[in-house]
Amino acid sequence: MARPADTKHRIQEVARELFAQQGVQRTSLQDIAARLGITKPALYYHFSSREELVRSIVQPIIEEEEAFLASQEGLPEVEPRSLLEGYFDFHYRHRDDMVLMLGELTTLADLGLINRVLDWRRRLTRLIYGPDPTLEQAARATIAFGGIQDCTIQFPDAPHGELRRAAVSGACATLRLQPHDGATDGR
Repeated sequence: MARPADTKHRIQEVARELFAQQGVQRTSLQDIAARLGITKPALYYHFSSREELVRSIVQPIIEEEEAFLASQEGLPEVEPRSLLEGYFDFHYRHRDDMVLMLGELTTLADLGLINRVLDWRRRLTRLIYGPDPTLEQAARATIAFGGIQDCTIQFPDAPHGELRRAAVSGACATLRLQPHDGATDGR
C-alpha cells in the first residue's frame, strides 16, 4: 500500500504533466484522478481543490526563492555576479515549473503570487543598486533578471555551464557591471 506522502507526490507529478499539456484551467481534478487510476474522493483526501494542488507545487519554489533572497539580503556586502549566478541556478533547477507558472499567470494571480514575484524583482534591484535605484537602473535590473529567467526556459538543450556563462554575462552587461564583478552606478 502506498504511503500518503508517496500518493501526494504522485498526484503532484501527474498534475504537472497534465497542467503542462492542457493548462491548469483546462485540467480538472477528475482528469488527474483518472490518469492516476484513483477515485476523485481519494484525490480530495490529499488536495481539496485544484488551487490547493497548484499551490502545493508552487509553494516550495516560492519558499526557496524567498530563502535565497533573504540570504543575499543578510550578507554584509552583495557580490553581484554571485547573486546573478545563484538566481540563474535557481531558475535553471525549476525551469519546468517556471514554464507552467508563466503559462498560467491568471492562476498565479488568483493565488496572490504575482505581487510577490514583483516584490522579488524590486528586492533584487535594491541588492544590485542600493535602496534608491534610478528608473534606468530599475529598468536594467528588470531586463537582466527577466532575461536570466527567460534564458533558462528558452534554451532547454544548451549545456548548463555554457548557458549560465552566457546568461550571467549578458545580465552583467545589461546592469553595467564591471568584468570583475563590481557594480557601476549605471547612470
